[in-house]
Amino acid sequence: MDATVKPQDPNGSVAAPAPEAGGLQPFLHDAVVTLHAPSLVISRADGQVSEGADGFYHGDRRALSQLTVAVEGITLTPVAGSLRGADGADFRVVLRGLGETTPDPAVTLHRRRATAAGRFEERLEITNAGSRQVRFRLTVTAGSDSASMDQVKSGHAPEEVPPQAADSETIGLAWACDGFTACLVSEPAPNVLDVSAGRLSYDVELDPGASWSVTLSCTAAYSDGDQFPPPPADQVPWSIPVLRSADRRLDRWLEQSLADLDRLRLTDPQSQKDRPDQFLAAGAPWFLTLFGRDALWAARMLLPLGIDLAAGTLRTLARRQGAVTDTATEEQPGKILHEVRRDNLKLGDRLSLPSVYYGTVDATPLWITLLHDAWRWGLDPAEAELLLPHAESALAWMRDQADADGFLKYIDQTGQGLSNQGWKDSDDSIRYRDGSRAHAPIALCEVQAYAYEAALGGAALLRAFGRPGADEWEAWAEQLASRFRDRFWVTDEHGPYPAVALDGDGKPVDSVTSGFGHLLGTGLLNADESALLAARIAAPDLDAGHGLRTLSSDAVGYNPYGYHVGSIWPHDTAITVHGLVKAGFPDVAASLAAGLLTASTGFDARLPELFAGHGSAESPYPAPYPASCRPQAWAATAAVAVLQAALGLDANVPGGTVTVNPTFGRTYGPLTVSGLQVGGKRLDITLTADGSVQTTAPESLTVATS
Repeated sequence: MDATVKPQDPNGSVAAPAPEAGGLQPFLHDAVVTLHAPSLVISRADGQVSEGADGFYHGDRRALSQLTVAVEGITLTPVAGSLRGADGADFRVVLRGLGETTPDPAVTLHRRRATAAGRFEERLEITNAGSRQVRFRLTVTAGSDSASMDQVKSGHAPEEVPPQAADSETIGLAWACDGFTACLVSEPAPNVLDVSAGRLSYDVELDPGASWSVTLSCTAAYSDGDQFPPPPADQVPWSIPVLRSADRRLDRWLEQSLADLDRLRLTDPQSQKDRPDQFLAAGAPWFLTLFGRDALWAARMLLPLGIDLAAGTLRTLARRQGAVTDTATEEQPGKILHEVRRDNLKLGDRLSLPSVYYGTVDATPLWITLLHDAWRWGLDPAEAELLLPHAESALAWMRDQADADGFLKYIDQTGQGLSNQGWKDSDDSIRYRDGSRAHAPIALCEVQAYAYEAALGGAALLRAFGRPGADEWEAWAEQLASRFRDRFWVTDEHGPYPAVALDGDGKPVDSVTSGFGHLLGTGLLNADESALLAARIAAPDLDAGHGLRTLSSDAVGYNPYGYHVGSIWPHDTAITVHGLVKAGFPDVAASLAAGLLTASTGFDARLPELFAGHGSAESPYPAPYPASCRPQAWAATAAVAVLQAALGLDANVPGGTVTVNPTFGRTYGPLTVSGLQVGGKRLDITLTADGSVQTTAPESLTVATS
């Protein structure tokens, strides 16, 4: 993700931002977010759209920056607010004192929100449950600044766009700016419309027991259409499993995650119109677009629900695979992109990214591995074969970009791009144990694991489809593992471990991080090395009780609110859980999974992009990271990844097998999950009270259980 850029003084320390020079990124932790990509609505917990990042957005532009409700002379006191799935929310408000003859509230407002692509509706219903007739004037005030997402994120929203009257056929308000339009209409029409002030006023009279309602509808659109259009509602590219376990927290977490993922879907306009390729937008609000790394990880974690999302993601990124060398965009032949936006992105004084940006070191090997894994889960061989030329180009990029030491490295070539280009892409994320920052070019430990896994996966694909190069890539992978063993491992008072990276001088960057988890299960490590890392991960400086800290709490520079230096990312923990199970350490995996489950309860089953790393020793539930996206695609897919790890579920459709080997799944048993998918067919799994495994699987596959 594009982390907030932190200004630095000449000696490298972080300087406080000057308010007049740089705004503050708005906080989101107490916001209610409803979405239907490429649109979303952010409001306060009482439903008011009034401050900070609040607004109705479409395609990275804010169509409404204000939508508030007031009753003349009356205080509105919120009493409840909650989500309905991913795209709806309800808010209840008491109109204090109005019509009251006892201490009980008499007149209440129910604000019901529904979000769709390019549109949202707000139904305001006021009910008089008192014994007196009441009269009042309700006023809705609306405004639009047409701010771009980077303007909102930087805290520098522009001036409001003057409203206009809606067209002659409707009564309402309209705004237009740079090819982007928004329109707000009301049914019934207001008694008074003050266009210049953006106010719609309603005179209401309610007898005892009566109700009155108004529906506000807002639409937003670009004159040239959506960059990534919404998908057809009836073409969800995965199955919707039903989970019933002894731990209802797990059931609820999966249910909310799937609802959020459904509304994060976008399509590739370059694919066929009747059945477009789909991928997952990275997260709301800051990243509601195509991000290579995020889309790949999310599709990979959803493979137990089907391969259609993986296929769409692979094809969408393959169409945009690098073809030339361009320093300005960091495009290179064979390289998979980092992100695509409608406009260039500018944050702070230094970060300025082109609308199509390739500044990522890991998306390319992750693309190869997703193709391999999707093939194993049942991707049609003909579809896989069509993508093999892209895989060969990606493999060639890995080979060509490995420096003289044979490691994949990155360096920002523009001076305005991301200084760190792994998933921990904030400026201060890669540090030595003493807290100082590493200098580029940087070779990350997890990227070498991704490259190793991609080389072997690529070799398997080449061999299976009778293409040359398999032996070469297997040899390349083994040479990489040997180099890694020689160069990355360091020792502290607790014993040996791999450094998070090698710096520009080839020196190990010796901090203890969550990067350990991304090495496990890839094959890069031997059994003894894996055991060392499992023990490290199980220690309380990394396992916080709510998940895995990105940086050891014993490290200099640890900050529980640090974006990548002490916080907890659900996807990071889920990847580690999966790797621990594959490497044979289910007990450590179970502890991390239990932490995520506890955290999910603290966030009403909608896990954010990241949260604070204080840990369960300090509080039962984690504190939010205030500016985190919520929902976030790979945070939501973490629920599926944890369930897969708990079941010990793996597939090899070309080999005719599916494996169900519950590792810590019995912790949640008895358990039944129906509607998984392998090889395009339904898979149901039951863990009975006595610990046995029952499955209903495709006849073409042999099920191995234990």
